[in-house]
Amino acid sequence: MSMDLRTISLTPLRQTFGHLARRMGADKPASRYMEATMDLQPVENYHYRPTWEPQYEIFDTSRTKIVMQDWYALKDPRQYYYSPWTLARGRMGETAGGDFDLVEELGLAAAYSTEGRDLALKVFLPLRHVAWASNLNNAYVSAYGYGIAITQAACYASMDQLGVAQYITRLGIAFDEIEALTQAKTAWLEDSEWQELRHFVEDLMVEKDWFALLVAQDFVIDGLLYPLIYDRFNDKLNAAYGPVFSMLTRFQREWFGETAKWIDSVLKVAAAESPENKAQLASWIMAFRERALKSLAPVATMAFGDKATAMLDEVVLQLNARAAKAGIPL
Repeated sequence: MSMDLRTISLTPLRQTFGHLARRMGADKPASRYMEATMDLQPVENYHYRPTWEPQYEIFDTSRTKIVMQDWYALKDPRQYYYSPWTLARGRMGETAGGDFDLVEELGLAAAYSTEGRDLALKVFLPLRHVAWASNLNNAYVSAYGYGIAITQAACYASMDQLGVAQYITRLGIAFDEIEALTQAKTAWLEDSEWQELRHFVEDLMVEKDWFALLVAQDFVIDGLLYPLIYDRFNDKLNAAYGPVFSMLTRFQREWFGETAKWIDSVLKVAAAESPENKAQLASWIMAFRERALKSLAPVATMAFGDKATAMLDEVVLQLNARAAKAGIPL
């Protein structure tokens, strides 16, 4: 008895799932991101309307003034679904943990200038409350946004901001300043330098238009705060006292650089959809930008003294350039 072994090739009838084949064509294989994102949100056969807001469907495009023919056009250029997002954040967390361990091992925190430490902790530690507010605001976008493409990315941003708050807390602990965390909470609640910013982020917690909230929190506030504090203020500390705080805030800088690409892409696609979208986005950005500048001015003065205005002007120009690149000239 003889056996004849052969290799044969089976041609699949289609390369991907039906809902993706209807979008892309049956012969085009889809990425894992596309498989985990496109057309997964329910769009019909709801059993009931939300009892707390019966004027809306559970998923409803009318919750925002922005209008899109296809909400799944707001894709994430990072191609994040759950698995690559967790892997990316795991790598960033390992790097950040190594930085904290190195600072502790070499005694860099204990050797840091008392004057520099006091200034840095006064500026950095209350920002954990800003990050926590962003966690809540992005969770709202994730809950009430339309289309998995935008809601899953907002969910990841929400959890990232919770991580930012935890890293800021760890920064205070690294300097054996448990009491400083309590003082920072008191400052956030009571000190005049923080009340405008606190008022702003708390007002955003009751903003009903989820796309407006996305613009305010992820584009405007973060777009001004991160370059101002995590770039320029760190540069000031580096020049005067050494790079310890730059090491302990590496996660925030890397995270902002990556996440800005996502929000810029979302705004660019939404603005290109229609002149009405572009006008609405420009109106939101300008209104929130003025509110953010008023809110950040006392913080900038605390961080930079008489150079605060110049620093704010720089980050505003940077934000305006990002908006223009997204097709939204201000």
